[in-house]
Amino acid sequence: MQVSQVMSTLERKYPYEPEYLQAVREVLESVEDVYNEHPEFEKNKIVERMVEPDRILSFRVTWVDDQGRIQTNSGFRVQFNSALGPYKGGLRFHRAVTPGMLKFLGFEQTFKNALTTLPMGGGKGGSDFDPKGKSDAEIMRFCQAFMLELWKIIGPDTDVPAGDVGVGAREIGYLTGMYKKLAHEYNTGVLTGKGLTWGGSILRPEATGFGALYFTRQVLATAGRDIKGHTIAISGFGNVAWGAAKKAVEMGARVVAISGPDGVCEIPGGIDKEMIDYMLVMRASNRDQVSMMADRFPDRARFTPGRKAWSVKCDIALPCAFQNELEEADARELIANGTFCCCEVSNMGCRPDAIKAFQEAGVIFAPGKAVNAGGVATSGLEMTQNASHISWTGAEVDAKLHQIMSSIHEQCVKYGTQADGKIDYVKGANIAGFMKVATAMLEQGVI
Repeated sequence: MQVSQVMSTLERKYPYEPEYLQAVREVLESVEDVYNEHPEFEKNKIVERMVEPDRILSFRVTWVDDQGRIQTNSGFRVQFNSALGPYKGGLRFHRAVTPGMLKFLGFEQTFKNALTTLPMGGGKGGSDFDPKGKSDAEIMRFCQAFMLELWKIIGPDTDVPAGDVGVGAREIGYLTGMYKKLAHEYNTGVLTGKGLTWGGSILRPEATGFGALYFTRQVLATAGRDIKGHTIAISGFGNVAWGAAKKAVEMGARVVAISGPDGVCEIPGGIDKEMIDYMLVMRASNRDQVSMMADRFPDRARFTPGRKAWSVKCDIALPCAFQNELEEADARELIANGTFCCCEVSNMGCRPDAIKAFQEAGVIFAPGKAVNAGGVATSGLEMTQNASHISWTGAEVDAKLHQIMSSIHEQCVKYGTQADGKIDYVKGANIAGFMKVATAMLEQGVI
């Protein structure tokens, strides 16, 4: 395989899907040498098959707003790869959603799910519906209209969606309710991220953030550092950022910044429990404004419009919001301010030039497909509980999450350790995930 040839073909076919092309290039550049050591991969055209999704469902979503006006959005589900199990991946409701974005997320999800060691394939879905400013009733009607098309192709052993940006427990509830009505069955395993009283798993809302901090702590420990006492800047304030902030404080770190589309909220004394709880209120408001934190706690938080979390001096940077949110200029500002570690918690949260800047400066960097895998891992644990009709305790789920994140770190170290003893977590995560999926595809034949 020559990466340049594969990418040239994809760039001609999909010139308007930059995130997808970026994600594919990153993986292929990491695995090129290993791939070429396996002629059976090339003979069976594993790469050419792996970079194309199995199928993409595109559909219209028509709903009625509170003023009685008819609204129309686009809905999608990308079923990317099922070599390891049923398609598994979240639904994203955001005005920027496009098929290309969901292809990138589904591609990433395939390897992320492989890293968890659980039997899950990769998928992703969503809509360009913008929850910002919408009432609960409008969100309910949209979710019901969305599920009117989606229910036909999902199921506990086929495709199991979950939440993502713009889709939390409320939305999963509305989606599940409509699925039950349409399918005429109560199957708790069809979606994950459900409420605790009707099939959800304890710790699922916190799992992505918690798992990210477990992974970050291992990364630091491997480098001879301790997370305790260090300062952290976090982008976003949704469920992922909330879980990350909560666990970081429990570990003894000090979260000094959170951010949103409107700017950054600096918290010099470090975020506390009351402020962490308020992050959930901010998310549920649908206002998408981090300034709410400073309005609520003016004595402890300072809001600066138009700035990012990376403008605040910190030891550890945790992108938790959106893809490509951390640019080269942000990376250089962090480096200049003494940041020594950046772990992506969002999917592909850093641009390639930002990653390069970190790596050249000796900043420890770990990619989202490894760092944030705790979320989908706990979704997989929720699927197991649903299939067995049982519910584990929080301690049991947390122990399994610890084990999974530790296993992911071990895989990254195994495949990412370089000749000089340093660990390339990007290469390690990509090779580990790729080899598992590629081997499964090879053994299952050309289908």
